[in-house]
Amino acid sequence: MSETTKALNKCKRVAAVLIAGMLLVSLLAGCGSQSGQTPATEKVLNFSWAKDIGSLNPHMYNPNQMFAQALVYESLVQYSDAGKIVPWLAESWTISPDGKEYIFKLRQDVKFSDGSAFNAAAVKKNFDAVLANGKRHDWLAFIRQIQETQVIDDHTFKLVLKDAYYPVLQELALIRPLRFLAPAAFPDNGNTGKGIKQPVGTGPWVLSEYKQGEVAVFVRNEHYWGPKPKVDKLVIKIIPDSESRVVAFEKQELNLLYGNGSISLDAFKQLQAAGQYETKLSEPLATRVLAINSNKGATKELKVRQALQHAVNKDAFVKGVLFGTEHKADTLLATNFPYCNLGLTPYEYSEDKARALLDEAGWKVVPGRDFREKDGQTLELEFCYESTNAIQKSVGEVLQGDLKKVGIKVKLTGEEQGSIDQRQKDGNFNIIYGDTWGAPYDPHSLVGSMREPAHADYQAQLGLPMKAELDKLASAVLVSTDETKRQELYRQIFTTLHEQAVYLPLSYLANLAVYPKNLSGVAFMGSQYEIPFGTIDIQ
Repeated sequence: MSETTKALNKCKRVAAVLIAGMLLVSLLAGCGSQSGQTPATEKVLNFSWAKDIGSLNPHMYNPNQMFAQALVYESLVQYSDAGKIVPWLAESWTISPDGKEYIFKLRQDVKFSDGSAFNAAAVKKNFDAVLANGKRHDWLAFIRQIQETQVIDDHTFKLVLKDAYYPVLQELALIRPLRFLAPAAFPDNGNTGKGIKQPVGTGPWVLSEYKQGEVAVFVRNEHYWGPKPKVDKLVIKIIPDSESRVVAFEKQELNLLYGNGSISLDAFKQLQAAGQYETKLSEPLATRVLAINSNKGATKELKVRQALQHAVNKDAFVKGVLFGTEHKADTLLATNFPYCNLGLTPYEYSEDKARALLDEAGWKVVPGRDFREKDGQTLELEFCYESTNAIQKSVGEVLQGDLKKVGIKVKLTGEEQGSIDQRQKDGNFNIIYGDTWGAPYDPHSLVGSMREPAHADYQAQLGLPMKAELDKLASAVLVSTDETKRQELYRQIFTTLHEQAVYLPLSYLANLAVYPKNLSGVAFMGSQYEIPFGTIDIQ
């Protein structure tokens, strides 16, 4: 790290202290009951998140935060940390020989947090509400495959599909949209796509206090059927700035730092070196990847996209930005994901190869100019990222530096998540940051969503001459019943995307955790989006 960067970081830290102080005053003002009424014996876990948790509608997406939805709502099956589908609200299930009918036997000891019964009628009501808003869930091919939902008896639910869609159980384990809201919390018109009365689920936590943009407080669900959380109360403080979050943690206003991007890895290393905290890194959970738009500006050209692959020094990125905490990624999905060990040849780091490809594409070096030009235009690409994410910003700075070496100008555009979401929908980017979802989504959900115009994957691929064929392959693989054929379809899809260079994978990302030594039960879960608040205890 340069002396200039260190000086800037010091300035940021000083500013963060001031911001944290201001936030603390605000939080105390908005949540005075927390400090003033907490019994001496009550265990309170203080955590921070960069964004407001949203309305906690289980059937909808942003601004609802996934980790918070998972506190309140549960699924029929769960994806375990061992990578297997295990029973959850459904204690067992059977699948018809043709793969089109699933019959679930529900647990009989489950209640919603309002005390009402969880039963097959409630399951059907939730499924039907999601289906009624089906267009909103187009990214998830499973929704389009559902033909009928049936209540067999109080605790038996039947799902009928149009085709033998193979990833049914994996997608039932997702945090959204197929989790269960208490019938009494539905809006009067039944349309959860427009909102809910209040967040009432079967999960281990109940939202007890909420001040938008400042704080959310959860307490234990006393009706919970499983092991109850070990702490009495969970306080989520909204602190957008990662440096301020670190300062709040060091001042013991937070008990836990958790998650990819919650703090910079520089800060993680400093906290680790301090020796007074426990620190953990998970196994790889997903991929840090840049989508390169084949339908906009200079990145329409294959040789330009290939040049980008050779121009970025991933080893230096992993060492300098990620401090060696992650592994370099050569393919869109790691080879340990199902159907993804394909023997694809990595793009080696070579500035010479990048320059040669740009020359072949007609982007020439102009004497006296920093950046290449063609037909009087400068080779400039816009990189779009979420401004509140410390690591995404660092990725942009690395990209800017590496591409300048081969004559490409990079415009960095950091924005709020809503603006980034819009760019993903309308394809207004040359390069955009986007982690893959990891387990249990990949590869099936990722491939399925590539056909959805509202996703960056679709927009990035839109300029490919074989886009229509890729969509057909994606549709075929999701209903394939033959393992050999399924493997071959995935091979065709991922090989084409690799050769067309529409993704620039950087590293296989991990979750991090930092906590004081009096905390126990901190672990990593099967999905990167869930946080194990239920097992955490304070001594």
